[in-house]
Amino acid sequence: MRLKNLFLALFCIPGIVLVLGPLTGLGVVALAAPPQQADSADQPTRYLYMGQELKEPKSQAEIDWMRRRKADQEKRARDYKVFDDFKFSDGLAASGITFKNGITDDGKKIYKADHYDHGNGIAVADVDGDGLYDIYFVNQVGCNELWRNLGGGKFENITDKAGVGMCGQISVAASFADTDNDGKPDLFVTTVRHGNHLFHNLGSGKFEDITEQSGLGYVGHSSGAVFVDYNRDGLVDLFLSNVGRYTSNEKTAAGNYVGLADAFSGQLHPDRSEPCKLYKNLGNNKFQDVTKTSGITTCGWNGDASFVDLNDSGYPDLYVLNMQGNNHFYVNVNGDHFVDKTDQYFPKTPWGAMGIKFFDFNNDGLMDLFITDMHSDMSYDLTYDEWDQEKTKSTMMWADSFMVGHEKSIFGNAFYKNLGNGKFEEVSDKIGVETYWPWGVSVDDLNADGYDDMFITAGMSYHYRYGINSLLLNEGGNGFKDSEFLLGIEPRPGEQTVAPWFDVDCSGPDVLHRDCKGHEGKFTVLGSLSSRSSVIFDLDNDGDLDIVTNEFNAAPRVLISDLAEKKKISYLKVKLVGTKSNREGLGAKVIVTAGNLKITKVKDGKSGYLSQSDLPLYFGLGDATKIDSLEVLWPSGAKQSVAHADPNGVLEIVEGAATTETPEKK
Repeated sequence: MRLKNLFLALFCIPGIVLVLGPLTGLGVVALAAPPQQADSADQPTRYLYMGQELKEPKSQAEIDWMRRRKADQEKRARDYKVFDDFKFSDGLAASGITFKNGITDDGKKIYKADHYDHGNGIAVADVDGDGLYDIYFVNQVGCNELWRNLGGGKFENITDKAGVGMCGQISVAASFADTDNDGKPDLFVTTVRHGNHLFHNLGSGKFEDITEQSGLGYVGHSSGAVFVDYNRDGLVDLFLSNVGRYTSNEKTAAGNYVGLADAFSGQLHPDRSEPCKLYKNLGNNKFQDVTKTSGITTCGWNGDASFVDLNDSGYPDLYVLNMQGNNHFYVNVNGDHFVDKTDQYFPKTPWGAMGIKFFDFNNDGLMDLFITDMHSDMSYDLTYDEWDQEKTKSTMMWADSFMVGHEKSIFGNAFYKNLGNGKFEEVSDKIGVETYWPWGVSVDDLNADGYDDMFITAGMSYHYRYGINSLLLNEGGNGFKDSEFLLGIEPRPGEQTVAPWFDVDCSGPDVLHRDCKGHEGKFTVLGSLSSRSSVIFDLDNDGDLDIVTNEFNAAPRVLISDLAEKKKISYLKVKLVGTKSNREGLGAKVIVTAGNLKITKVKDGKSGYLSQSDLPLYFGLGDATKIDSLEVLWPSGAKQSVAHADPNGVLEIVEGAATTETPEKK
């Protein structure tokens, strides 16, 4: 999405090629008659990657670079003081999942730096009530897909039966939440200009589209969606992110809206903004747009958001990301309205924010905040030899006039350590969480030691080099250690970093295509693989946590952990059932004490970019063999203590019930 060196073959007339120039404006760059097409019969496939011809769909330069990175990480890991003796392996084939993410033309041959290339979300919930967690993959081109968990790490496609395919609608994000408190997770999906949808869960893996009656069918450039009971009335409300107008009214033959040539400069055009929206749940799956009276007045180019009660008022506050400018933090005033307190709490925020997660990284009982910044990394491409700079803040090459709000900006990831009493310290560099080209973050205890770790998706695909996904192990609340090469996240299977993207004829109609410079003949152009969203959960029910991603223009990654095979782990899964509070306990705080660990988690459903899942809370217990205490602070304001709970199972806690039973072993 960089502003420099972007050229686009717009259309061809016999003997003339019209080309779109840099994003700063339109213009005819060249007029030329294409040379005679070369005879390519029986010729082997030729590949182009970042302007270089390759004999096979692999980049040896990237393979060598990855091997150097792996060796360096293995050397540094000798000094790690965190358990890393386990691996993730590729479980895609064994899972039976055949979904593949499809993208619009703007991310392929007719490349434009618009926001289609942000990709799609992934959400998980037990949609049929069988105790196994199912996966919903969101797609731009083609259909979204719902995959039912059969157990043992295997899945089946139930999209047609479920009625949630939304074929041809350019979907973006997905969120599961029980909108009517009937005990079944419902599904909300956002789209680009095809209207958002609410699906009511009928049970047995079937859904009904109730968008029209719900009032949630907004049509625009929607992005992330977050359910939260902001007024504590026991019903989950909805915050909707809208990016801003980045498409024209022109449509492709496939029905996709064509992106604006200067879409990446959208923040410079106030007339293109779209307001974020807050919907109040009125009951019976009817929602009311209360944005105008809520006090939420500014969101910028908003792609995602999250919530947490930072001031201990009992009401969840809202943090809104801006992917091209200043973020906004809104304090909830008694569930009635919100007040912008950004300057008080977070005087500087990432300029190009994409992913967000509130969690207690050091187990001090206070919610910290991590934000990924992808767009700041787009002003300067680091080479393979500069990979060590990926752990530093961005080298900013754009003019100040382009970076609206830069005076209050951090150009890179931000990690705000909660000091208490409304004070935060930005410690991203100090604790080692800067990454390159990051999208979303998924947080959970991957080694079950009692401290939450982070998985960060990354990469820009065509026409950029490969960017690694990051796995950061939490070293006892003191900082994070780069571990993706130690744990099998990187490199990908077969050291693959690229995939076929599209074909060009450089001796014919594509002579002026950006990839044809200096080349003649026919080629398959390669794009780098990259992940967008992710979710962490116990996919195969063996007690440790696995990872599933939604890729960009590729099949997902299914990463299966062998932690439970490598060591005897101790953990607890907590499933909340609200009665006065919303049914799934969104916003509840759970505190578990076991041995020398005191772990605090908030049920927010956030795992990955553009996604919200309905999953139990997972507590790794380290070396503890018993749980000393467990307390729940419900959104209703009720406090509840659990008299007894044994590790290594699922504990269902019903609000107000006398909970003394041992959790079911799973």
